[in-house]
Amino acid sequence: MADLSKSVAIVGVAESDEIGIVPNKSALTLHMEATRNAIADAGLTVGDIDGFLTAGYWGYDVAEYLGIKPRYTDSTSVGGSSFVIDIAHAMAAINAGYCEVALITHGQAGRSARYPYGRDPNVPGAQYDTPYGIIGPPVNYSMAASRYMHQYGEERTRQALSEIAVSTRKWAQMNPKAMMRDPMTFDDYHNSRWIARPFHLLDCCLVTDAGAAVIVTTPERAKSLPKKPVWVLGAAEYHDHSLLHQMPDMTVTPAHVTGPRALEMAGVTHSDIDLTMIYDSFTYTVLATIESLGFCGPGEGPDWVANQRTAPGGDWALNTSGGGLSYTHPGMYGVFLIVEAVRQLRGETGERQLKDPKLSLVNGTGGLLSSTGTVVLGVD
Repeated sequence: MADLSKSVAIVGVAESDEIGIVPNKSALTLHMEATRNAIADAGLTVGDIDGFLTAGYWGYDVAEYLGIKPRYTDSTSVGGSSFVIDIAHAMAAINAGYCEVALITHGQAGRSARYPYGRDPNVPGAQYDTPYGIIGPPVNYSMAASRYMHQYGEERTRQALSEIAVSTRKWAQMNPKAMMRDPMTFDDYHNSRWIARPFHLLDCCLVTDAGAAVIVTTPERAKSLPKKPVWVLGAAEYHDHSLLHQMPDMTVTPAHVTGPRALEMAGVTHSDIDLTMIYDSFTYTVLATIESLGFCGPGEGPDWVANQRTAPGGDWALNTSGGGLSYTHPGMYGVFLIVEAVRQLRGETGERQLKDPKLSLVNGTGGLLSSTGTVVLGVD
């Protein structure tokens, strides 16, 4: 296999003009705004884009709306991990000569959409889960969290989930774009209403309207642009189930495959990472992913995040944007993880800026803990 580490760089990232509750804008408008802003961030023009990657819509619908006619296109759709996985696909396409400047874009009116939503009645979940009330992510993820509690202890798991929720909100308070910026105490967390036991309201991600985009290109092109390149050092993807009850182990996510592979490709270890960005559809997603990535062993996650270690001022920076729990989450969130990681590595995050970070690990999760993509990003 060819060594593609550092063979491409991320040169532009941006969100849509507005994120949060934006009832006056369609998903395509959010795509457009994010794309325009990312192109400007990169110092490019729309005419420079010849690779196009998205998920959730037909690629040609979005590309036509944006005025892009790509030589390479990819509509991989495996939930919120899709856009992290797209980094590797863009890397492969650029190295194969299919394109030179690849746009990864997402826009979703998750909060304000006016269209009816429903799964294809032919897929197994609609036939075997929905009739019995296993409907939607909160119910499914809560089952996985319950299994973790059964194996590793309810009290220590509950404390870990609260640590994640509270620390993530502290980061959101430092992000002007975050939807939820009010202070959160541990009492606020424990007293928030039940959604699907063992999940309280504050265990669950937001539902927002938002768009974001990322631009990937060659080293030669990257070095000619105004901002310092953020190199893609390692990347991996994997999925092992669709329905939650087909998950090999509800306490281990597909990150147990993608994390080690991405780190190996990058030639770095866990201890080298300065910033970890983990998809936080639920607090449990973070807890299980930390262990699956290999930062600690099975059942050791509660000790890893104890005492607000992941909050501002802690020694293990995690989800510094405020995450899907407090910043934004339109439905498929992975692209926003990349945006924050790139900005931190470029030193552009203001009050929440880490001190001279060089390496970030980004892990996106999709479906019902079904898929993950992991990338390791770095700067010179």
